[in-house]
Amino acid sequence: MHRVTVYSTEPCSFCARVKGLLMARNVEYTEVNLSKDPVGRAELARRTGMMSFPQVLIDGQLLGGYAELQAAAEDGRLEELLAA
Repeated sequence: MHRVTVYSTEPCSFCARVKGLLMARNVEYTEVNLSKDPVGRAELARRTGMMSFPQVLIDGQLLGGYAELQAAAEDGRLEELLAA
């Protein structure tokens, strides 16, 4: 089983959309809320090169944010990534 991690913050409508999209596809994920963790935010930005939220990682590899997750879900890549 693949490990899906969603890095989020509050308030964040795109974070809610990502979680909803994953739940609708029965994809289990771990949420890491960095709302009150500036050190965690800085470390995530160094690691991924992204400053925005949400950030979706599959097995430690950055997929992207909401737009990238939605595109991957629509074109079948998400299913492929989770099946590999």
